[in-house]
Amino acid sequence: MVSSLQSLLDGEVPVLIDFTATWCGPCKMQAPILTELKKEVGDRVRVIKIDIDKNPQVAAAFQVQSVPTIIIFKDRKPI
Repeated sequence: MVSSLQSLLDGEVPVLIDFTATWCGPCKMQAPILTELKKEVGDRVRVIKIDIDKNPQVAAAFQVQSVPTIIIFKDRKPI
């Protein structure tokens, strides 16, 4: 998963990664906002949701210590 995610970051389109968990109340509140954002920005930004419980290695690779965490990447760098 980490290597495939890194390949997504290589693209020219900015990537928003939403680190979430099914048990996280604030994550559930944030989800509709991100859905609306995706509708507004369309293909100009790629929005990816990652469940930290199902992908702990990805969360560790990006040093996610709590949820919700959002990281936006442009040119492979967090901004």
